[in-house]
This record gives sequence, C-alpha cells and structure tokens, in this order.
Amino acid sequence: MRAMLFLLALCGLLAGCETEPMKQMTQDIKSIFETPKGEPELTAGIRSYEDGNYNVALRQLQSALNDGLNTFGQIKAHKYLAFIHCASGREARCREEFRKVLTLDPDFNLEPAEAGHPTWGPVFRSVKAEQG
Repeated sequence: MRAMLFLLALCGLLAGCETEPMKQMTQDIKSIFETPKGEPELTAGIRSYEDGNYNVALRQLQSALNDGLNTFGQIKAHKYLAFIHCASGREARCREEFRKVLTLDPDFNLEPAEAGHPTWGPVFRSVKAEQG
C-alpha cells in the first residue's frame, strides 16, 4: 500500500513536468495500476469459450482487443481466437492468430495440455517453427 501511495505521489509530482519523457514515464506508471478497458470483455470471452459458445466468444474477444488490452491480455485473446478458429476448421485464421501471439511474445509457448491438443497443437508448433 505504501508503494502504491508513493507511486501515486510521484505521478502527481511528475505530472507538472512538461518534458515528453517525463509525461511518458508518468503515463507508464499510471498504466500499471489501471485495468485495461477491454479486460472485462476478455474475461467474458474466455468464459464463453469455456462454455462452448464460440460465436459469442469470438465477438467478445475481438471487442476486448478493440477496446484495448495490455500485452498479456492481447496474447490471451489471440490465443483463444486461434483455438476457436482451429476447432472450427479455419486453419488459416488459426495460424494468423498464433502469428499475432508470437509477434507479441516470440518466446510464447502453449501450456502442456494445450500443446498436446490434436487440432491446434500441431498448428501452433508449425507456426512457431516458421517464426524461427
């Protein structure tokens, strides 16, 4: 709690600075404590996916991306979009989503249970091999 108060106080002090690097640093510190706007929709999209409502999940996940997510949230959204496209027989779109994941995090790997899935596991491995 003290650290949060310190950072908020620091943000207040830095807010008065007019240099661009100081403005950016202030914004970066504030963003640590803010929930990305698309986060609720991401959570709803994952829940819809887990419930088997893939069409609803597609809309919610895309909406979350459109509303704004941090990098971690973007990775999750694109991963679930890839799963849905693979499960629906749309391999090209599945590959596209996995490419987006790997662009955001080249070291990304699926969880063991996900990697072993017979539909999207091989697709992910193929896309990762393409990335180098």
